[in-house]
Amino acid sequence: MMITPDHLEAFARLSGDRNPAHFDDSFARGIGFDGRIAHGAVTASLLSAVLGMDLPGPGSIFLEQRIRFTKPVYPGDRITARLAVAKVREDKPIVTLSAVVTKADGTRVAEGELVVLVREPATA
Repeated sequence: MMITPDHLEAFARLSGDRNPAHFDDSFARGIGFDGRIAHGAVTASLLSAVLGMDLPGPGSIFLEQRIRFTKPVYPGDRITARLAVAKVREDKPIVTLSAVVTKADGTRVAEGELVVLVREPATA
């Protein structure tokens, strides 16, 4: 997914987070970045898309997430999320997934772990 200024604006409208680090290049440079940065939640939202659509897919519900943001994401960066099964509970339909988000050049920008309830959708 290519991160655009429209993503930052849409997230700010949804969340109310208008921290100038996300909207003002001069402010962001003043606090040590190369320009304005994407909200961490925008980066992490890609994990939700992969979880809900691909692995495990429809019927998957977040129970817990732990994400570390290791590098900034800037408008114009292309990011990719990858999930892998780390653990499956034997007693319940709960799966722990390892999560990694990288830039197109391979730089890791976020990593962590998701705990997910997996339910099979009812058939009509």
